[in-house]
Amino acid sequence: MVLRRVVVTGLGALTPIGNNIEEYWNGLINGVSGAAPITYFDASKFKTQFACELKNFNAEDFLDRKEARKMDRYAQYAMVSSDEAVNDAGFNFEKLDKDRVGVIWGSGIGGLETFQIEVLNFAAGDGTPKFNPFFIPKMIADIAGGHISIKYGFRGPNFTTVSACASSTNAIIDAFNYIRLGHADAMVTGGSEAAVTIAGMGGFNAMHALSTRNDDPKTASRPMDKDRDGFILGEGAGALVLEEYEHAIARGAKIYCEIGGGGMSADAHHITAPHPDGLGAKNVMLNCLRDAGLKPTDVDGVNMHGTSTPLGDMAESKAILHVFGDHAYTMNLNSTKSMTGHLLGAAGAIETISSILSMKHGIVPPTINHFTNDESIDSKLNFTFNKAQKREMNVVMSNTFGFGGHNACVLVKKLEI
Repeated sequence: MVLRRVVVTGLGALTPIGNNIEEYWNGLINGVSGAAPITYFDASKFKTQFACELKNFNAEDFLDRKEARKMDRYAQYAMVSSDEAVNDAGFNFEKLDKDRVGVIWGSGIGGLETFQIEVLNFAAGDGTPKFNPFFIPKMIADIAGGHISIKYGFRGPNFTTVSACASSTNAIIDAFNYIRLGHADAMVTGGSEAAVTIAGMGGFNAMHALSTRNDDPKTASRPMDKDRDGFILGEGAGALVLEEYEHAIARGAKIYCEIGGGGMSADAHHITAPHPDGLGAKNVMLNCLRDAGLKPTDVDGVNMHGTSTPLGDMAESKAILHVFGDHAYTMNLNSTKSMTGHLLGAAGAIETISSILSMKHGIVPPTINHFTNDESIDSKLNFTFNKAQKREMNVVMSNTFGFGGHNACVLVKKLEI
């Protein structure tokens, strides 16, 4: 069977450093930190009192007020980012076969805030069950993809991937596979998350996963830095329109790049900690390269998972050296989580978008907040510390690793006509 080529024809982003693609990219190349004190609730008694929230976002600027109230924030974010991506793709809806267009979305948690509100309201009552009739449809993790398909009438494959922080990368890989296997002509894919809530912050604090640098939030996310002390919780969404190459050419679509391949693996080690030698991370990158039919020396850069956790950054760095050998020293590595924080299930989508824009503009966004080298991480690796670097990028990989040992990697490359 001949696999069909898959290209990217639309992008959308809603992030802590920009509420659309242009703002997001400007934030990335200028090294903007999205971290600030939490505004959604009183976090004064929490170990971590800051997060990477969205800025100046009002759902009713994009959605009908009545419809917006039926959606959890994570679904609102999905609708806004996917709308930007679909508009960017420039479909002619009168000619589009909507039976051949689907939606595969990713979310690690789904409607956490909705669940929290309903349970707290019940606990505050007299035991009489009084729940919002939209409680379940707002909360469930698959509903974002449902809303997107309903809005546009896309009747192709539709489901949600859940693999913690690898969720939206898995969604992109699934969408890629459905198109190249001939099950669809185009897919809307990506992911969204809205876990900056009482339950979200409290839960991650209880795991000792978050930075507690409350005196200096903007520099708290420090991937690869000796003094890193955990990740910063972020929120938002990223959306991509993937399309079969001939289908895109036939309608004269703008093409950003080609999806070269995708890889998946499991650590099979621990529910939260990565394999200390980066075994799963090594395997997922090798699997991705094998799927793309490329050699390690073909890769110009890796957008690392790079969460700013003591164990994670070290394990991933080891894995990169194992996969790429001496070529690793010629590559640009970076962690955009130093700016956006960790968007959990949406991380893979916005980081794949960053990789695509890096190729388009020939600029590698920085890993900000680096102050002190960590002796356990090879200092000869170019982590693009503190300032964006100009470089021609033809092939870029994006890593995402989730609790449970789920690993996913997607490879994007410049289009070869």
